[in-house]
Amino acid sequence: MTALSRLAATVEARKGADPESSWTAKLFAKGPEKCAEKFGEEAVEAIIAAVKNDRANLVYEAADVLYHLTVMLAARDVSLDEVLAELDRRAGTSGIAEKAARG
Repeated sequence: MTALSRLAATVEARKGADPESSWTAKLFAKGPEKCAEKFGEEAVEAIIAAVKNDRANLVYEAADVLYHLTVMLAARDVSLDEVLAELDRRAGTSGIAEKAARG
């Protein structure tokens, strides 16, 4: 099991947990919109670290981005496997061709 798979399983398990016992459960209790907001905040922090060429902080913030992405997906009942399947579907396809196919 990969680190992302373990993370996704842990996040999913926290969906029904007591918000007083788990940060993840607390995020779920605040609703999918709050989960999305937190993802956005962490993404911005990662962008800032990248722009500043702060490698250590970028690694740290990227981990936060992956965590909050996983929470946001779970809040909308989208599994990591669905996202990975979409990546597999796109494998070997030019980004330009993929965008053109969307219209």
